[in-house]
Order: sequence, then C-alpha cells, then structure tokens
Amino acid sequence: MKLELHRISVGKLAFGAQTGVSGGVLTINKDELASLLLQDDRLSAVAVDVAHPGENVRIMPVKDAIEPRCKLEGPGEVFPGWIGDVENAGEGKTLVLGGMAVLTTGRVVAPQEGIVDMSGPGADYTPFSRTCNVVLSFDTAEDLEPHQREACYRIAGLKAAHYLASACKDAAADSVEAYDFPPLAEAMHQHPGLPKVAYMYMLQSQGLLHDTWVYGVDAKRILPTMISPTELMDGAIISGNCVSACDKNNTYVHLNNPVVKSLYEHHGKDLNFVGVIITNENVTLADKKRSSSYAVKLARMLGVDAVVISEEGFGNPDADLIMNCRKSEQAGIKTVLITDEYAGRDGSSQSLADSCPEGDACVTAGNANEIIVLPPMDKVIGDQAPAETIAGGFFGSVREDGSLEVELQAILGATNELGFNRIGGRTL
Repeated sequence: MKLELHRISVGKLAFGAQTGVSGGVLTINKDELASLLLQDDRLSAVAVDVAHPGENVRIMPVKDAIEPRCKLEGPGEVFPGWIGDVENAGEGKTLVLGGMAVLTTGRVVAPQEGIVDMSGPGADYTPFSRTCNVVLSFDTAEDLEPHQREACYRIAGLKAAHYLASACKDAAADSVEAYDFPPLAEAMHQHPGLPKVAYMYMLQSQGLLHDTWVYGVDAKRILPTMISPTELMDGAIISGNCVSACDKNNTYVHLNNPVVKSLYEHHGKDLNFVGVIITNENVTLADKKRSSSYAVKLARMLGVDAVVISEEGFGNPDADLIMNCRKSEQAGIKTVLITDEYAGRDGSSQSLADSCPEGDACVTAGNANEIIVLPPMDKVIGDQAPAETIAGGFFGSVREDGSLEVELQAILGATNELGFNRIGGRTL
C-alpha cells in the first residue's frame, strides 16, 4: 500500500469570507463551518475560536485533537466509517494541513477532559501549545446522555477537520512524504539479516466513554488484527474515549503515531518493520487472556524477532500490557514496552498496577502524578468549570490568585504513551 502525504504548513489562522489557505495563513469562514456542524440537531450551539502559540490563552476542557486531512486521490476518504465510507484507507494521496489542529471542547463527563495552555509552564508539557488551534466549543440538547454528547462532539470534530482540508485542495503542497507498505509475503523477506520487528498497538476499549474506533467499529468488539501503518495516517483509527488527558491517544496522535514514524525511519537500517498488530484493552480476565494470546499468535505467525508494545491509559490496562509482554517473551519474542507512570506525587509509589520479570525493557513517558502550578490566563476558551472536575485536579486546586495547582494528568498529551509529548531524557 502506497500513500503520499501532501503537507501544507499553516502558521496562522484568521477569519474571513472564504475558507482557504495562502502564504501559510488558513482563513476560515466561521459561520459556514458552524452551519455545517449544526446540521447535527443534537448540537444546540457551536462557537468557533482560534488560539496561537505564545498567546495568554487556556483551552479547557479539551475532548479531542484532530489534524485536518482529506483525500486528493485514491480509494475511499479519510476517517472511514465517519466521513468516508468504510472502504480501505491508506493508499493514494492525502492532503494534510500541518502545524495546526482542531480541538473540540465541551463537558462530557466531569473528571476526564484536559487543559491546553498556549503559554506559560503548562505549555511546556503539551504538544498542542505548538500548533495553531481551531477550537470548537459545543452545547447540546439537554436530554443527551454523556456518551451521546461524546459521539456528536467526535463527529463534529472530524467534519470540521475534513472541511478545512477540503477547502485547500487546490493549494500547492509545501512538502510530500511517501510511505509504502508491501504485501506481507514481500515484507517478511525484505532486508535479510535484520531483525523482524512488529508494533503491537494497544487501543483503549474498556467500555462506555473509554472507546477507540477502527473503521467505525468499537475496538472492544474486535479480535487483534493486522493493519497497514498507512491506514493509520488516513484516520482508520480515531479516538472516542474520555480517559485522562495526559495519556489518551487523541485522533491527532493516531494520525501521527511516532512509534510508526520511528520504525519507518529505522526500516532497512537497523530492523525490518513488518507490520502493526492492533489489540484492545479489556475489563474481564477472559477477554484479557483471549486478546493477549491472539495478538501474540499473530506475532508468532509473522515470525518476528521483537515487538514494540504501547499502552493507552493506566491501572486496569497495565494488566493487558503485562500479559502481552509476558506471553511474547515466553514465545521467544523480545519486547520493548512504552507506558507512563502513576507513581504518586513524590514518585515513591508503584509505577504500574502490574509487572513481570520479562518486562525488563521499558520506556516511560513520565509520572502523571507530578504537580504543576498553572498561572491565570487572560482568556479561557471553553468551559470555565472548577479545576477539581478535571482529571488531575482536586478540591483546593484553584488558588486565591486564580492559578491552578494540578497533576500533569490534567494536561493534554503530557505523558502520552506513544511518546507524542514533550518530556524526555537523555543519557550522556
């Protein structure tokens, strides 16, 4: 499967009479965009705002982040099952508006949405302080249940992202990235002598408001399966969950998975990247056993020497992570785990809810319980609800001067378990 990403760099957002891009400035007809989204009668109001890096702006509570994309050429459409039909994605040419994101805000379920600060100390922890953000704030009909509000916010964000990209189809790309994923029979025999490595991609799927969608299907309904990395880049997997903001894989992250990018960069040099195995995170022991055994079976069928395993979330999913690790190692497959930690505010608590001796190669994305103080901002976009209703907030979070004292888990992407964050360490 061959996919070209035609990237247009966006460095500024503005409102105007016609949506389009010129000279790095994306102009948005906000009334047209709002009217498009209000075709969903579950939404009673849509506000469209913009925020730029360095501004004294706080955005909260952020539900999802989406990079605008649309198809230029090839089968199907981006975000299959939502925008396009459920045809296979991941081939042809796709337009990407880089340097920007669509952020959706609106209260879904009290403790599980996050904060993006465009400046100040909080900005150092979220990748979305570096993007130009179109912010959509929603109100819904009063009789909607939380999962129904999540669904209409999710679809609205995808529609907005597709609308913005589609309005720029005639613009010239600033760069083109080409990705190819050959048939498995060919992939397995590329680069003889190099270790064969697969990526085991764990998807949050623990139930209502803890969902990830694969081609429009809730991931808890799937058995582990193979997917081309190019399908990820076309939005075959999107976020539908409301887990803690720090380590949720929002849709933007699924589109720009840094593990996949790194494996492509090392392909043919240090390793032979032979594919992606997606698997789910479950709530019953039987389902955890079934999915972990099935995912490892797929890795064995591929004959891989090693797998990289990434987690989403914490606590209960730690058991899935460790099962995947232990069973892979027992099958003779080396593992590298990517997770984050909930080690207490002083770092002295147990980092994961489960562990095993085989899990001896682990990358951490940081301790989500670390405390940070966020200063007041001149402008807040979204819901100015009390900070204690944000995951990582607590009663007394709001200080007398208006600053917020919260854990890192309140900040969108702060400890993202794909490494799509701004925390890092280096051994010299």
